[in-house]
Amino acid sequence: MAGDGLEWEKLIDGLRPLGEAMRRRVPERLRADPLVMAESMRLLLSGVARASSDALVGDRRHPMFVPELNIAQNIFQPNADTIYKSCLIEKGGSYFIRGDRGTVRMVILAQMGPDTLRTGKHHPLLGQIDFDDLSVNADGSFEVVISPERPAGHGGDWRPLDPLCEKFMVRIVSCDWGGEREPRFGIARLDVDEAKGRPCADALQHAFAEIPGIAGVCALAFPTHVEELRDEGYLNALKIFDVSQMSGLAGQFYYEGAYELTDDEALITEVKIPDRYRYWSIILTNELYETMDWYNNQASLNDRQGVVDGDGVFRTVISARDPGVHNWLDTSGHRAGAIQGRWFEASEKPMPTIRKVKLEEVLDQLPADTRRVTPEERAVALRNRRIAAQMRTIW
Repeated sequence: MAGDGLEWEKLIDGLRPLGEAMRRRVPERLRADPLVMAESMRLLLSGVARASSDALVGDRRHPMFVPELNIAQNIFQPNADTIYKSCLIEKGGSYFIRGDRGTVRMVILAQMGPDTLRTGKHHPLLGQIDFDDLSVNADGSFEVVISPERPAGHGGDWRPLDPLCEKFMVRIVSCDWGGEREPRFGIARLDVDEAKGRPCADALQHAFAEIPGIAGVCALAFPTHVEELRDEGYLNALKIFDVSQMSGLAGQFYYEGAYELTDDEALITEVKIPDRYRYWSIILTNELYETMDWYNNQASLNDRQGVVDGDGVFRTVISARDPGVHNWLDTSGHRAGAIQGRWFEASEKPMPTIRKVKLEEVLDQLPADTRRVTPEERAVALRNRRIAAQMRTIW
């Protein structure tokens, strides 16, 4: 590929059609709303941000984990409790990962391929490695080799590399934000010894040329998802959401539905918590299926943050205004969007009930032992939430 000095112009020309593609992708009833259209541009920028990481440091012979999804790359509707990191790899290579597992709830590495960001198509995981199944030392340190065959003489942790794998993605799930120790880890090749050196022009130009396609896949994947839920009749109602063919973790069960509320209305969800589980949560998204800003709003709750009532039932109140209860999910200025919950490795997979009530009737609809929150307590809780969320490692 011969460079002609116009790589920047080619990149801009490649990105330009995404504006019109997004305008067509946004549901028709929302296109007249200038705020939604501005949010759709934010979604495109999130896609560009994600694509830029691979263009800047991605190298299959010298892999490096980069941010996949997070608050600043709010694509594919990230889970509020999960930090996602990924790295590109070469098929058939031998990889060595070393680090500190930390004390977060879960750290799980998925083997992926072909890469959705590059194909535009979803594929099931090729396999996953739970860091809790590794030999983790008392100080949290671990090492693991991932390769087609166990290296000769290697007596430590080893996991087979799927021959189709071309990307690793690690999900880091924390329930006590800021209280748990975040993991640290790095990756290197065992079958590549030379230094990376200076990338050639062809490699750089190929990386830059991928940016528009990746950005488009990221941004255009789900803006219609909430509208589709509404069209299917799941407005203020819930259904099973099967992501087993979309890189979802084995052992995870999802439910979701669209919501729409006026300022004087609320949705109450109720679900009996299973006897055993490894993790559960509930989150809100906006109408473009971006996860709502969970750093600055209580737009998500997990099994550590939420309060289960004395009867073993977890109840949430979804509303625009604070109802004065602990388990409030703030719609954060969005009159409509989606609700999504998940159970991971739970003994049961219950579907919550959901009902709409007037906001003024909420307290009458809840048990007497419902934990209440004063405005002053809410302000402190939100301040603590903002700080704790920022203590997570996303870069």
